[in-house]
This record gives sequence, structure tokens and C-alpha cells, in this order.
Amino acid sequence: MQVPTKSTVLVVGGGPAGSYCASALAREGIHVVLLEGDKFPRYHIGESMLPSIRHFLRFIDLDSTFDSHGFRVKKGATFKLNPGMPDVYTDFVAAGGPQGYAYNVVRSEADELLFRHAGKSGADIFDGVKVTGIEFDGCSFAGDNPDAVQLPNPGRPVAATWQRKEDGSSGRIEFDYLVDASGRAGLLSTKYLKNRKYNDSPQLKSVATWGYWTGHGTHGVGTEREGGPYFEALPDASGWIWFIPLHTGKVSVGVVMNQNVSTARKRAEGLDGKGLYHHSVRHTPGIARLLPEETATLVSELQSASDWSYSASAYASPYTRLVGDAACFIDPFFSSGVHLALLRNGVYIQG
Repeated sequence: MQVPTKSTVLVVGGGPAGSYCASALAREGIHVVLLEGDKFPRYHIGESMLPSIRHFLRFIDLDSTFDSHGFRVKKGATFKLNPGMPDVYTDFVAAGGPQGYAYNVVRSEADELLFRHAGKSGADIFDGVKVTGIEFDGCSFAGDNPDAVQLPNPGRPVAATWQRKEDGSSGRIEFDYLVDASGRAGLLSTKYLKNRKYNDSPQLKSVATWGYWTGHGTHGVGTEREGGPYFEALPDASGWIWFIPLHTGKVSVGVVMNQNVSTARKRAEGLDGKGLYHHSVRHTPGIARLLPEETATLVSELQSASDWSYSASAYASPYTRLVGDAACFIDPFFSSGVHLALLRNGVYIQG
């Protein structure tokens, strides 16, 4: 199938934000083209969802598909914030009733379900097709916002150029409206609007390192918490660790630590990133019990990310919207990334 040369709405990025937007608009009879640079299935971190996802999925008739797929049901989450205090449990079902649960998902699977559903909903979807540039017609969108006059003012976006990864073919598509759902790359905010601002707060300057394990234990055996995700503060309060069980039999375990502390500790103790990760896991009591040395095995390469707390100074301009991580991202402690991405879509679509 060829990428059309014209659409009413072009959505750049086929993650949860872009796919959900494309589904919702297409179901209203709007011609939508959705372009995703990577081929599905593709990896992404961010496996733990909030209960709101089921309401958003129901809005586009995808909730039953997620229920039947086999994702790990998440009825709540346990937080151990202080070694000397009891842990606390956020009980989704108690707050929202029997249907108030969420999921722990494998994002490569969940994101593809959302992407393919956009096609079933009527959008023209293309993966492996990367948007390489945006063309503008030069009209102003500064409006009455005094902050906007200091920003680059490329004008109204009217077309995009693209390239297909598989064969290198390229083309151009015109559109009436543009939705930037390009993730952390932030096509509009970083390349054209130049309006992304990183949070300089030392408390939000963190680095995350994560991997996937087998041979792990189960949190909360014999209680309503059994099998749920577990989050524990590091003993010195310099960060925290996530433990998120997945339906594949693996568990996602990530260490989030203040960047300055991480750098100082590696230097003082002669550790590299992998060494610090394992040291943190072994010296955080609850996590260490869930990953017994006798059986637990790290079965993936470690990955890392930093500088993720940012926001564009504006999420919208005439004919243009920024959604999901293309607009902003905050610390992942409360697993709010997908929730905020879909919530902002709902505001735009219904407002």
C-alpha cells in the first residue's frame, strides 16, 4: 500500500498516543494517515499501566482485545518508601470496583495492538516509514501568547516528507492538521519550535538502568497483592527500584537513581553501570528477596535512559497538536506516561 499524498490529519508516531489518536479520529470518519518510523513489533520501556487505560480502550472498542491477550492483570501496586516503615498498597479494585484493574504489558505487543487497531478503525497506517521533515506555509501562530514570540515561528505545517526504511523509497504528504506523537524525539518541539525545556530540579535529574530476569519470586503471596508490581526505595533514599512481573514469565527490574549520586558512587566504588545496578539490587532488601541469588538470572542486556523530565512550553498551535512523550514526560514513579498520553488525546479530540 502506498502512502497517500494527501490526508486530513497526519499523525507522526505509532506509539500509544499516536495510535489512539488515529483510532479515535478515524472512527469519526476523518481521513487519518499514521506514520511510524520503526517496524512493529518494536521494543519500548514502560510496562506498568494505570486503571484509566481500560476506559480509554473501551472508548475505541479495544478493551476486550487487551483482556483476552493475556497481559498480567494489575489490581494494585505496593510501595516500600522507607526501610523502617510498613509498605503501602494502592488498591485499584477497592477504589474502582471489580473492573478497576490495569495491566502490566509487554510494550512491543501492546503497542502493536493499538497500532493495528488504528488501521481496523479506518486510518491508513504505515510502519517502517519515518517522517524526515515538515514543511510550513509561513503564517504566524504566535497569537496572544507573550512567551511564543521568543520561539521560532515556522508557520502552519502543511506537508511532510517521509522515507521507507525497507527500500529507501521516499515521498511527500500534504495534510490539513498535524499531530506530533513522535515520542522523546519530539519532532516539532526539538527541531522546529525549539520549545522543549528540561526540568533542572536536582530531584528529577535521574538515570534509570533496567533489564529482564527469570527465576524470580512473587510479591505478596497469599494476599490480594500477589503477583502485583513492587516498588522499593533504595536504602539511602537516592532512588528506587521497580519490579514489574510480565505475562511472559519474565520480570522487568529497573534501578532509578539520582545522577549525581550514581556518578559519585561509581567513581568511589570502582563500579561501572552494570556493577552499580547489581549492587543496588542486592542491597535493597525487598528486591533482593524477590531476586534470590540461587535462582534469579538476568536474561537481557541492561538498558539505560536519563534526562527524561521535560515539557514543551506549548502543546498546541493552530492546526497542530503535540501528544504523549513528544509533548512532555515526568518521573515514571507512578506509571503515568501512557495515562497522560491518552488523557491529552481525549481532551483534544473531545474539546
